[in-house]
Amino acid sequence: MKITVMGASGQIGTKVVELLRAAGHETVAAARNTGVDVLTGDGLAEALSGADVLVDVVNSPDYADGPVLEFFTKATNNQVAAAEAADVGHYVVLSIVNCDGLPDSGYMRAKVAQERIIADSGLPYTVVRATQFHEFADGIIASLTVDGEVRVPEGLIQPVAGADVAAEVARAAQAAPVDGIVNIGGPQKLTFGELAALVLAHRGESLPIVVDPAAVYFGTKVGDTGLVTGDDATLATTRLLDWQAAQ
Repeated sequence: MKITVMGASGQIGTKVVELLRAAGHETVAAARNTGVDVLTGDGLAEALSGADVLVDVVNSPDYADGPVLEFFTKATNNQVAAAEAADVGHYVVLSIVNCDGLPDSGYMRAKVAQERIIADSGLPYTVVRATQFHEFADGIIASLTVDGEVRVPEGLIQPVAGADVAAEVARAAQAAPVDGIVNIGGPQKLTFGELAALVLAHRGESLPIVVDPAAVYFGTKVGDTGLVTGDDATLATTRLLDWQAAQ
């Protein structure tokens, strides 16, 4: 198959390109540094010419509510139009587990809008929803650190290795469209306190970890189910502790 990967220079995109090429597919690595711009539409027609599958792993450079919604809306509409014109047979997009259940988050609302544009387009599609990456664990705990202590929300989180997510995206790109959602999460559901303890231990730091009912995850309350998969998900095998040991 010929598969075009949009966002191919990013954390997930580079891995997806490697996996698809290793599997023998003709793979176009499309990104701004290759002359393809999802916001202006420049290069989209050329990148999708003859493609059987479009893999969309682009991400917004700005997470503020307005800009992130504008980015995903414009980028997705442009890609859908180009995919339709090129007669692409499968649109695969990377999204976030339970994004439609966390409306207080502007980023999650933007991902829901992205999913809706693709689902409403009439193109055969697969949405791969993933939990938060191991690679983001340090940043998550940094966001919760205030005045020398880590104030964690009540609730669960299920970190997954970026490489495992890339493998699931690549698998979806080589399979038939499901016209729906597939979920992937890490092998462990952790409390935020447990996540903080793993991150601090890896850094060799010792800070108080306080469970704070008022604490939020990047501005939104998540509870026990907001950031974790249900029973229908694929579970990756790489634990955060093992991933940390390999860094």
